[in-house]
Amino acid sequence: MSKIDLLRTVPIFSELNDNILIKISELMQVRSYAKEQMILMEEALGDSFFVISSGSVKITRLSEDGREVILAMLGEGEFFGEMSLLDGETRSANVIAIEDAEVMVLNRGEFLGLLERYPKIAISLLEELTRRLRKSDQQIESLSLSDAEKRIAITLIRLAEELGVIKLGAVTIRNLPYQQDIANMAGTSRETVSRTLKLLEEKGYIERTGKILIVHKFDQFRRVFT
Repeated sequence: MSKIDLLRTVPIFSELNDNILIKISELMQVRSYAKEQMILMEEALGDSFFVISSGSVKITRLSEDGREVILAMLGEGEFFGEMSLLDGETRSANVIAIEDAEVMVLNRGEFLGLLERYPKIAISLLEELTRRLRKSDQQIESLSLSDAEKRIAITLIRLAEELGVIKLGAVTIRNLPYQQDIANMAGTSRETVSRTLKLLEEKGYIERTGKILIVHKFDQFRRVFT
């Protein structure tokens, strides 16, 4: 996929014409990261905005007792790093490559300049940040009020929405995170994740082959568990 085609899929750039997208692409540098490599570190100064052109990343923080808490997983066409550019504060979380990943990077000055020159980007950014905040609020409520097995099902829904591809009502996640990562997202243990995945398979909700997981009848699955 070309830089222009990729930028068309990014929510904050999707309404811009090709001439503007070409200008933006010329400002961006391409960087590559290996699987498990740290891209951003919590509390570090932030001066770059990132768009994922291939691969996927996880957004994490450490709890008070030192456990990794996974806040989100992002895939191709999604962006991160915008918060520090907007408020000038340090990074609020770690970003780690789940697999080999390539990103397009824009520095702070150029990013803020785009917001000033093209108000559509600023409006779309506000809409996207609001969507993410609402989604986080819903997830916090669901996870805090649910038992462990339901929290895992909710986490699978998150992964399907963030990393999956839908076709004929089923969602395929082609690079399912490790069970420990799923446990860190759901606030439970790896053993509970293993047991729950087997149970969901037995009930016909999901199908697994290696790192590929398919959620059958995704809309129905979401209605049952949310």
